Amino acid sequence: MYIFLTVFFVLYSGMHYYAFLKARAALALSPAASFFLIIFLIAMVSSPFMIRWSEKAGLELPARLIAYTGYFWLGVLFIFCSCSIALDIYNLLVRAASMISGKDMTFLVLGARHVFLVAAAYTLVVATYGYTEAKDIRVKRLTIKSPKVPVTGGPLRIVQISDIHLGLIIREERLRRIVALVKAAEPDIVVSTGDLVDGQVCNLNGLSELLLGLKPKYGKFAITGNHEFYAGFEQARCFIANSGFVLLRDSAVSVDGFLNIAGVDDPAAKNLGLSTGITEGRLLSGLPRDRFTLFLKHRPLVDNNSKGLFDLQLSGHVHGGQIFPFTLITKFYYPVYAGFTTLTAGSHLYVSRGTGTWGPPIRFLSPPEIAVIDIVPDDGSP
Repeated sequence: MYIFLTVFFVLYSGMHYYAFLKARAALALSPAASFFLIIFLIAMVSSPFMIRWSEKAGLELPARLIAYTGYFWLGVLFIFCSCSIALDIYNLLVRAASMISGKDMTFLVLGARHVFLVAAAYTLVVATYGYTEAKDIRVKRLTIKSPKVPVTGGPLRIVQISDIHLGLIIREERLRRIVALVKAAEPDIVVSTGDLVDGQVCNLNGLSELLLGLKPKYGKFAITGNHEFYAGFEQARCFIANSGFVLLRDSAVSVDGFLNIAGVDDPAAKNLGLSTGITEGRLLSGLPRDRFTLFLKHRPLVDNNSKGLFDLQLSGHVHGGQIFPFTLITKFYYPVYAGFTTLTAGSHLYVSRGTGTWGPPIRFLSPPEIAVIDIVPDDGSP
């Protein structure tokens, strides 16, 4: 976690410095204007630490105000820097083409002021749209055939929620909408694939009661994500239990004699000394193979040794990149960062784009979702 925080702070500070240089070059800021801009940028760089301190001190209202301001600014800054860097690359390519061709093409180069204004306009449009997209929860439907599901009784319907990040920003209004969508899907099983909570969860009054309203036929099951450990595991564990979920920590349960549900802890547990010591392979290899095995794993990484030991892995964590072009970055580490894919040995993987947001309450080209997955008997028909 400390490595992540250090890298984040360095990158975040660098983004602020880059944006400051762009603003100063484009707007010819006076010394006074530069001073106040620097103060604002320092405050924004420091906002994650101020949020954490306010939470620990029990100052919920200041923490929420700083969170809305600081995290929204994080999204705005990322969008601005992404566009500005793209324009810088464009200028570099034009100059390179001019040198290689021997023709003067510098009239196509955008000046510092134009780069700043274009990036600012793009940021305004994308951030406004992204704020509305983040609230537009989609319902993704998927059907999987399996000979391990009994022919009688109809399909088994699983509803997946993931990465809600209940905390200072995601609160009652968002959770009520999520619960309503889940209820409307009429699930047999509800699963949460990690990061249900974020930050200090002791003040999330009333939220567990909303989740208790979900009463699927075969129950609700959850696993830990990295933020359950960042929030404070004991608090997160209590909240999950009070919300009516069975927490699977490197463990499995049998449902109605034909279904295995297995879940593993996020690797953050090991980093914090909270690992159970049970490996994924050991857990899955001990399950009856004649039953459909649903495997819950927060991060969408597939262990080659586990293929064939589960029928469907449900994951989240990546948020589908949340804000383009961060999607392009996530694809380097998570080849399957969203959606469904067929693996080898009869295994499948579905990665949720997440039902909430982390940090900025903004999504761009990656709307939030709940997944409705029907497991139907395979009668051999195409």
